[in-house]
Amino acid sequence: MSKNPTPLDRVRDFEREQAMKVSADERPLFHLTPLVGWMNDPNGFCWYKGQYHLFYQYHPFSRQWGPMHWGHAVSENLLHWTYMPCALAPDTAADAGGCFSGSAVEMPDGKLLLCYTGVQPAGTFRRETQAQCVAVGDGIDFEKSLLNPVVRHAHLPEGYSEYDFRDPKIWREDGMYYMAAANRHEKKQGAILLLKSFDGLDWHFVTELDASDNEYGRMWECPDFFPLDGKQVLLVSPQEMHAREEFHAGYGTVAILGQYDKKEHTFTRESIQPVDHGLTFYASQTTLAPDGRRIMIGWMDNWETCKEAPRRHPWYAQMSMPRELFIENDRLCQRPVREIETLWQDTVRHDSVTVCEETALQGVQGRLLDMTVTLHVQNSACRRFTLHVAKDESHYIEIRCDLARGELVFDRSHGGSHRDIAHTRHVKAEVKNGVLTLRLLLDKESVELFINGGERVVTSLIPTPLEADGITFAADAPLPVSVEAHHLK
Repeated sequence: MSKNPTPLDRVRDFEREQAMKVSADERPLFHLTPLVGWMNDPNGFCWYKGQYHLFYQYHPFSRQWGPMHWGHAVSENLLHWTYMPCALAPDTAADAGGCFSGSAVEMPDGKLLLCYTGVQPAGTFRRETQAQCVAVGDGIDFEKSLLNPVVRHAHLPEGYSEYDFRDPKIWREDGMYYMAAANRHEKKQGAILLLKSFDGLDWHFVTELDASDNEYGRMWECPDFFPLDGKQVLLVSPQEMHAREEFHAGYGTVAILGQYDKKEHTFTRESIQPVDHGLTFYASQTTLAPDGRRIMIGWMDNWETCKEAPRRHPWYAQMSMPRELFIENDRLCQRPVREIETLWQDTVRHDSVTVCEETALQGVQGRLLDMTVTLHVQNSACRRFTLHVAKDESHYIEIRCDLARGELVFDRSHGGSHRDIAHTRHVKAEVKNGVLTLRLLLDKESVELFINGGERVVTSLIPTPLEADGITFAADAPLPVSVEAHHLK
């Protein structure tokens, strides 16, 4: 350590010391966890200098939420991550209360621009405030601008908050920098604002892209804004949602699909849907892969439950599986990134096996698995199908399909948790052309379920002991089922 270490120096020294105490076997196989300490929102997800870079909200000194830093990891395949030194620490007047969520973009000179929310702590006669800051670097070390914060409340029209103003998502287009930032309007509540800049430092308000209008949550966080398959997609993470339509109450992530007039900077909403129907998914962020795929990743946790969750490891929390996004039948759909196929080992297939009473299929078990189950419903009298995973004599995670109603219930209430929290979700799962498909990714302590090719997704952490690795199938009438299970190594 240097004689006069900075806050960032101290974090990096702490990381080096503590990381040696964490065994790789304690971590999931292909989900990113923090190097040490606490993790929440993904930040700065980008392709830069031949690698994917993923930064994340980070409190290195504790497994509880605390003053926010930016952790950092890189990957060439979105599955295996190499930890880099902490990228940002709260060490200036502009971010003394924390370096909160943001994004990254490559600059014309080849440097990487980070844009993040700097929090100015509360003081005498004033509340904590939020504004947007920037830092420039080579992908490892970053220098914060002396002009920080570069976007302040003073940049905004009347009615927008200086206290809830955060999570800038930036991109370059037609020689300009653009920023979509989250805010809370005094009347409309959650809103996403568009700003622009020639140099990434001098920003100007352009317009409001969309707002909750008190229908979809009180505050919108973590915006993303991008074209996809002929649509424009606005992703937001609402807080304090009321349950309605397909949306569950509380915290979630929402996709708003529409059209965007680049010349007039107007976004016209056409539809709105949940991004994930599960129990633990929030604060998603996307990047454009070199091959043109739009890749999304999210925080695999929930603000309502994470603070009291058990701390089983020297680190806490993890990211979701990176997912490819696409539009199909005017819906935002998702599938695991195709790189997962490089982990496939010992594939087991069972074609059109008829199941009725609870049945285990040879070779189909485990907690590191990519499994697709196809229900051939067309000529069957079956009305209810049940799949158990992570099963032993006392525990299981249950997926129940009411085939007549077109509904799936994801239920982890028998997983071993004694906590009084939500354990079930009800999701549309319609039989199409006589078939219903369920693809499950299991990675030790998590399940990600992709229904009908990714039309709907359910993400959940699961509390079952790792030794519980059984998988069974059952139906209330004979039902032909095909299973393709890829063990992952």
